Amino acid sequence: MAKITLDNLAHSYLPNPQSEEEFALKELNHDWVDGEAYALLGASGCGKSTLLNIISGLLIPSQGRVLFDGRDVTTSPTAERNIAQVFQFPVVYDTMSVRENLAFPLKNRGMDAAEIKRRVQKVAAMIDMEAQLDHKARGLTADAKQKISLGRGMVREDVNALLFDEPLTVIDPHMKWELRTQLKKLHQDFGHTMIYVTHDQTEALTFADKVVVMYDGRVVQIGTPQELFERPAHTFVGYFIGSPGMNLFDAEVDGSSARVGDTVIPLDGHFITAGHTQLGVRPEFVRLTSGEEGIPASIKRVEDVGRHKIIRLDVAGREVNAVAAEGEAIAADATRIVFAPEGINVYADDWRIAPRGTSA
Repeated sequence: MAKITLDNLAHSYLPNPQSEEEFALKELNHDWVDGEAYALLGASGCGKSTLLNIISGLLIPSQGRVLFDGRDVTTSPTAERNIAQVFQFPVVYDTMSVRENLAFPLKNRGMDAAEIKRRVQKVAAMIDMEAQLDHKARGLTADAKQKISLGRGMVREDVNALLFDEPLTVIDPHMKWELRTQLKKLHQDFGHTMIYVTHDQTEALTFADKVVVMYDGRVVQIGTPQELFERPAHTFVGYFIGSPGMNLFDAEVDGSSARVGDTVIPLDGHFITAGHTQLGVRPEFVRLTSGEEGIPASIKRVEDVGRHKIIRLDVAGREVNAVAAEGEAIAADATRIVFAPEGINVYADDWRIAPRGTSA
């Protein structure tokens, strides 16, 4: 296990980048705490795999350093970093049995045969492949092969870090849940530093202690699932986390109030802003009302998704979402929406602004 430090790190696939826009990975300084589980979350092309490949040694960054427990490994090959990496598509030895595939990284290190047997049996149970241990990998399905890849990553208990690059893409939905649970248990049992790349927010939020959200080559927020939901640091985080994502309203902010169209909305704090200003409100904090206060809105449709209802609204020609409890009645004459004060975030040029005098 190791603390992984990214020092002034950035990368461009161009030989002589001239501007920040030409960097696939924008400048980043961060410590991955020894023993924590992280998820790298973002849309395709945002820089997740580039960052993971730099940490693993598959890619040398254009600038900056990578340190494992303070030791500079920026130019060190993958083998010298003592990591295990599982890729999006399965990498297995078809001529070997499942047992031999799982044992391979341990045999390479000269481990005692009895200990190899113990670990292989344990991991086989975790990935539900005990019955296939003596089957050749060649005849197995793609999701079974990926389980072998995951098992090979998990069988070593002495690695500095376990890196996962969208490893559950080819796994069926039920098995995805089982494997995420097992990965979480593995982390709790052995305390490996784990970094898990995904574009699926459910995978990220159920696996990680902290989620690293990336957008356009930049880390825009690192936080717990609760922090990402309640206080998105960037409008992309609000949009990407949650289903539906956060609603955004263009607004004029003046101290402790904001104006959206002709409606004045009180704010929970005093704000000083500049640039393009917006209010971000998650659907869970939007309420319908039939009174005279609030922003004019009309109900387009109501979607019952079992645990709650999603109300699709038209507000000045654009769609806004609200969430109501499963048993909550929706008034037919509701023509306006209001916001719970604690659910309003203020943004300037896409970045969240804290109320004056606080760091929240």
